[in-house]
Amino acid sequence: MAEQPTFEDVVAAAQRIEAHIRHTPVTTSKSIDDTVDGRVFLKCENLQRTGAFKFRGASNAIWLLSDTECARGVATHSSGNHGAALALAARTRDMDATIVMPAVSVRSKIEAVEAYGGNIRFCGPTMADREAMLEEVLAETGAVPVHPYDDARIVAGQGTAALELTEEIDHLDVIVVPVGGGGLLAGTSLVAERYGIAVYGSEPAQANDAKQSLDAGRRIATTPDTIADGLRATIGVLNFEVIRNRVRDILTVSEDEIIAAMRFVWQRVKIVVEPSAAVPVAALMRYRELFNEQRVGVVLTGGNLDLDALPWQD
Repeated sequence: MAEQPTFEDVVAAAQRIEAHIRHTPVTTSKSIDDTVDGRVFLKCENLQRTGAFKFRGASNAIWLLSDTECARGVATHSSGNHGAALALAARTRDMDATIVMPAVSVRSKIEAVEAYGGNIRFCGPTMADREAMLEEVLAETGAVPVHPYDDARIVAGQGTAALELTEEIDHLDVIVVPVGGGGLLAGTSLVAERYGIAVYGSEPAQANDAKQSLDAGRRIATTPDTIADGLRATIGVLNFEVIRNRVRDILTVSEDEIIAAMRFVWQRVKIVVEPSAAVPVAALMRYRELFNEQRVGVVLTGGNLDLDALPWQD
């Protein structure tokens, strides 16, 4: 695969991982439609294997490895969803997977990585902590690194969610997805560009590096502090180059808006989503005038969270 991913890479990834992933359903909600005065189609990646879209990219990366690389095992850093995805994907090829995780990660996500057979190495809370620990692991094990988002293989795999959505739902006007490291947004933008669909990213205002970067025309790192733990990453170098001329805008939302949207989806759509997955729904609600009379696709990215620590509980 070329260093810069293409639409053709997304199509190839879809064929490569078809036997391993779940083709997730698309659902609708009259309550959301009425809120934005449009037609909204929700791609339920919270029902993907491992509970998040990340299994798509991880599977594509794993199944592109040679047998020699498989023997070395893989390693990555993750707040949870990518780690669980890579651990399970590695199992499909009988490989070892080492996952560097912040010790403050959501307990249910740590348990998921363990359940899928990942070897966890805990680190401090910052991205620098993650990267430093991963370098130690790579030096010790000789494992093949699989970056959680800034990797053409990952981008192509994540783009298959949008590819499925466009194949199932005709005449979409716009797709909205959350953005942390940007793998999903980059992959989605490749698909949307091919079919003439507008794309918006959405992110917490307290982790708005993608918005700042897009506005400035260069990558800007911030210090994220958000309930949406899956979005506490700086936009990737590769991913920024993919999205900078393909994404219409990045829509930011507050922590309260994320929590309200998450609760709305639980109550009205009757499905479990984590805070990161609620971010694009919050964006629809805050910027509803952008989506009036539009056919809107939204990727609900995951449903992994601690049920004993829901954000609306005391």
